[in-house]
Amino acid sequence: MNFAENYLANVTFEFKRYKTLGDRTFAQLSEKEIYWRYQESDNSIAIIVKHMVGNMLSRWTNFLIEDGEKVWRDREMEFEGPYSSKDDMLVAWEKGWNCLFEALNSIDASNFSSRIKIRDQKHTLPEAINRQLAHYSNHVGQIVYVGKMIKGSDWESLSIPKGKSEDFNKKMFK
Repeated sequence: MNFAENYLANVTFEFKRYKTLGDRTFAQLSEKEIYWRYQESDNSIAIIVKHMVGNMLSRWTNFLIEDGEKVWRDREMEFEGPYSSKDDMLVAWEKGWNCLFEALNSIDASNFSSRIKIRDQKHTLPEAINRQLAHYSNHVGQIVYVGKMIKGSDWESLSIPKGKSEDFNKKMFK
């Protein structure tokens, strides 16, 4: 496997891992809970998802030939008026991720050295992909943290639960 193939396999794995963390958080939350905010100025999970989806659709639609900041994107509106239901949020979430994965799947040896633009700044593909991986992992971390705040002691851990590191390591080092 050459560098490009290895890199793309790795970032695809990481994007899927972060998507799964979001999916597993949403599974624990009710319709009402996706709109919860700690304070008035905070973003709810539904708003964070709306922003992520807007970013994904803008960055990954025709990403090899068009600037990643599309003229049709209204970033400010991503932070207003959340989805009307949890189901609508989940449909949008899937649409954003599907756009991203389709774009990643379109990369091969013939276009890996392409330069793309985001807000009229040129990026190599790894630079642009890493930028988005960092952005989405940050927001998924927010989603998970807010979900954990909402659920409190009813939260089902998405990683190694407190006090279970030794058991986990024994299993891994068998």
